[in-house]
This record gives sequence, C-alpha cells and structure tokens, in this order.
Amino acid sequence: MATDISDDSVNPRPMEGVALFNQGDYYACHDVLEAIWMEASTLEKPFYQGILQIAVGLYHLSNHNWRGASILLGEGVNRLRPFEPTYGGIDVERLVDCGWAWLTALHQSGSERVAEVAAAVPQAQGKPTGDSGAVVAIAGVEHYLPALHIMDSP
Repeated sequence: MATDISDDSVNPRPMEGVALFNQGDYYACHDVLEAIWMEASTLEKPFYQGILQIAVGLYHLSNHNWRGASILLGEGVNRLRPFEPTYGGIDVERLVDCGWAWLTALHQSGSERVAEVAAAVPQAQGKPTGDSGAVVAIAGVEHYLPALHIMDSP
C-alpha cells in the first residue's frame, strides 16, 4: 500500500492533467501526465502511469479500439489499486471503480459492440463526481457507467 502524500506536498502540475481528463481530452491528459510520470519518484510513477493508462484506454474506446481500451483500462486500474483510497488529493478508489465499470462493460459487450459502449462516453464526460454517469444499452441490456470525472480541479 502506498503512503498518501499530504495535501501540502501535492504537485500542482497533475491538476492540468485532471482538468483535461474531466474535459474528455484524454490524449492531451496522457501527454501532461506522461511528462510528470517521467520525472516522478519511483514510488509515484505507478500512480501517474495508472491515471494516464485509464485516459489512454478511454481514448482508444472513443476510437472503437476494443483491444486497446480493454488492455489500458485494465492496466491502469491494477496499477492504481495500491494507492486506494486516496493519493495526491485524488479519490483513487472512485477512479479505480470507474475504470473497472467501463472495462466490465467492454468485456460484456465484446469487440463487436464496442461502438455501443463508446457512444456512452460523451454522455458521461465532465460530469461532477456526485452526478450520475450514463446508461448504455448493450444487446438490449442496460448498463450504468459512472461519470468520467476524476475530481473537481482546484
């Protein structure tokens, strides 16, 4: 389990990545967080990498790349688990649950129905953490997908 860093020592640079994630600009979020990840301490590297992998997974999903989305969402979720429940001012538990829900929907849909899951992304983007996400029908079965929102940026 990772030791949470205090709010006093939180690096303000990741908040730019958080804002881009919340806006649904997953590719730009990846670019910002990758630069931070490359300079991060060994302890923090998996934290930043996990967030950027979830962002890239959602980018792949928006391009109907089922395999890329599945792999990156899964890797990101697993990389973030040691940082639960919170780390660096981010509700990691919520982000892990969110990534897992979207990954589960992808796996339940199968690659032939990736477009149906991807259609829910715009409905769920940028909603505040307390807001509902999106409901998507996959093969006639409704699935709730949580809002794609890491946290409220300062």
